[in-house]
Amino acid sequence: MEDDKISRVAAIGTGTIGASWTAVFLARADRGGERPGTRRRNLSASIVGAAWPSLARLSPLPAKPPWASLTFHTEPEAALAGAEFVQESAPEREELKRALLARLDAVLDPEIVIASSSSGLLMSRLQNDCRHPERCVIGHPFNPPHLVPLVEVVGGEKTGSAAIERALAFYTAIGKQPIHVQREVPGHVANRLQAALWREALHLVAEGIASVADVDTAISAGPGLRWALMGPHLTFHLAGGVGGIDHFLDQFAAPMVNWWESLGNPTLTAELKERLSTGISAEVAGRGIAELAAWLDRFLVDLLALRRRVDEESR
Repeated sequence: MEDDKISRVAAIGTGTIGASWTAVFLARADRGGERPGTRRRNLSASIVGAAWPSLARLSPLPAKPPWASLTFHTEPEAALAGAEFVQESAPEREELKRALLARLDAVLDPEIVIASSSSGLLMSRLQNDCRHPERCVIGHPFNPPHLVPLVEVVGGEKTGSAAIERALAFYTAIGKQPIHVQREVPGHVANRLQAALWREALHLVAEGIASVADVDTAISAGPGLRWALMGPHLTFHLAGGVGGIDHFLDQFAAPMVNWWESLGNPTLTAELKERLSTGISAEVAGRGIAELAAWLDRFLVDLLALRRRVDEESR
């Protein structure tokens, strides 16, 4: 089995994240003559069906998901027969995931990677009861996994380098953009960045500096537009003009460092929660979660298509 030629995947746990992963695997089923079999417990076909039109806008796909490529199981052990890669997406509870990974590990060949979709738990704790902890990694997607390319790959204290390399190769082969988080930290990388930004966003609302809607606009109509193409470091490299990041550090870093002293550390009080709830209600203007999710999916598809075109033109 070559790491980038995996043809059978076990998707364990199929809530919102697991079903979205399943859609990703199914979308690869008709490429290169391979037909990955995705297995699941309580698969939400409605999530897969809802994701399919967006995936079809990004690349040629059959009109309907290839359901024949799926087999369904109620017990995780039964879902593992013939699996060459395992994507676990059980609820984000350490005790549950730890026990589940031990069950999966007990029946799989040692070289099969077990990847957990955990958004913030530490693999060193999750792999503790496994006989072969060296094959266990975090493979954290960003929501919605069927569209957002990012996957964070993190090893635990007992994870082997071969498992990291196999996971990176597999995610790359199915069209994702994996990053290797080289040291464990709660929340990994992307969620920590989100948490840091949200902490200051809450502070600005709590202190009456800006409304919920205006804080959101400050990002979506400002730096968020640049962040769709480049991260904070490359953004500031560009902000440095012809001198790049060196000029930026010389001219602009000191004032920004001074701002750090005034960044907030808010308390999520009942009053602040109420202000957030009221602010969001005004911002969504009656649109429900399903409508907002569909709106986001349409935008992400257009944005991904634009990024692809920009990348191709820049080569």
